Amino acid sequence: MGDDKFDIELRALMRAAQGGDGAAYADLLRRSLPFVARVVRAQRAYGVEIDDIVQDVLLSLHAVRHTYDPDRPFSPWLAAIARNRVIDAQRKRGRIARNEESVAELPETFLPDHPNTRAPDEAEALRHAVADLPPGQRQAVEMLKLRELSLKEAAAASGMSIAALKVAVHRGVKALRLRLSSSDEINGGVP
Repeated sequence: MGDDKFDIELRALMRAAQGGDGAAYADLLRRSLPFVARVVRAQRAYGVEIDDIVQDVLLSLHAVRHTYDPDRPFSPWLAAIARNRVIDAQRKRGRIARNEESVAELPETFLPDHPNTRAPDEAEALRHAVADLPPGQRQAVEMLKLRELSLKEAAAASGMSIAALKVAVHRGVKALRLRLSSSDEINGGVP
């Protein structure tokens, strides 16, 4: 690698790029690409996409370009970045492989033909229970739990503060649980 012609040219391009020359920087990246790919391949990065690592190296080069000293050889500096990105990729792959578990059959991720839904009489009992809540709690539960408004939207629509809405919905849900679990209306007497 050393002070060969290639390294001298890249060093000059990097110096110009550090001075703000965009064309020199683009040329530096284009000319560095085959060199970086060779360094990555030489590291025998098994199981890792070489193109991904090369891209990471170029991103790293971009991020740390200000740290390069133009009085020093460029190729060894860039090769060190490439080797470090290969090591990073292999560590990441090892962490992922250690935490992955292969399965023979993938779990079902779609709804069955008959999803678990409440029976019509249970839904009616819930409607009655909500209607029996005090007005502030009922309004908070309807907006936040049934209509799924955000706290900010519900506060704007109701004129209540966010803190008051939080308290009201908490108390409303607690009252609903108590009423529905004790009245046998939804769960048949089982709390």
